Amino acid sequence: MSLLSAVADFLKPAPLPEPHLARALRQVAEWVDPVLRNATHFDHRLAAPVEHALGYCDGLVAALPGPIDIDRQAFVRDPMVHALFATAGDIEQMLGRSQAVRDFLAGPACWEADHFYALLVARRQQKKRLGMRQHGELIENDVPQLVLYFSDHSLIEPNCDLALTRERLRCRGLESLLQTFQEHLDALRHEREGLRADVSVERAHLTVLRGTTAGREVEVHTRHLAELDARLRRIAESLMPDPLLDALADFLRAPEPALSLSPFSITVDRLGVVSDLAGDSNVHTLHFPELSTRDQRLHLAMLARISRDEALEAVETVRDQQHRFMLI
Repeated sequence: MSLLSAVADFLKPAPLPEPHLARALRQVAEWVDPVLRNATHFDHRLAAPVEHALGYCDGLVAALPGPIDIDRQAFVRDPMVHALFATAGDIEQMLGRSQAVRDFLAGPACWEADHFYALLVARRQQKKRLGMRQHGELIENDVPQLVLYFSDHSLIEPNCDLALTRERLRCRGLESLLQTFQEHLDALRHEREGLRADVSVERAHLTVLRGTTAGREVEVHTRHLAELDARLRRIAESLMPDPLLDALADFLRAPEPALSLSPFSITVDRLGVVSDLAGDSNVHTLHFPELSTRDQRLHLAMLARISRDEALEAVETVRDQQHRFMLI
């Protein structure tokens, strides 16, 4: 290649990122900190890490099981649904109380199909109790048991189009990662403000000490002030646009600690009692992934398929219950 060609290639403007990547880069600056836009070569330096994070979120969404039907019939026939809810009526309560479902049903898009899809998440819980156990014709009382149940059921991104639900969940994944990084920044800013206050107090204290003969004490506090100043400078520098962008790029290249899916299996009977008899016809082994997000709490996660008419009926039932409660 000639020197002229090399110079021409160097001066040539960088190609524009793909539309989906360009949207994600805009969202990064909006969600994390607009100051990132002041970093040199923002798009170029962050394009590959954001592309990696988007691909990672694609993989998470693709790994979600389902969609599984969530309704009264499924509660009877599907061991997974039976384990998720204590009673069939709890399905109606979940649908009727879900603000995401209410908002979706209030719009015209809900009439595009008889069913809609959503991400179902719920927290796995276990409790100990004393119960009965049968061995042949022998029944034992007060047997220690471990019972599986689920709480905090929630439906996310309901939509009649399954592909669109998946796409929105991928965006939610990236948003969750960026919020995790933002919380890290908030912690750094909080520490910076605390250090500023400590430095001010220490300087005022040193001013008083220097007017006395406490030479040794002055030396100790001078050293402490220098340590506080050094920590403050390090944090302040890390919050500048270029170091901040480098930290975000490193975070997006390794998103697993902030957002991940892990497989989980457990064997239970129809009452939710945990069993080690995997081959028994009265028990079922449930397999599902658990989602770990920035708060480190684990949630069962799977795609659900829900009847629009049943959801509408559930919303009306819950609304009527709330109205009666207000009247009472």
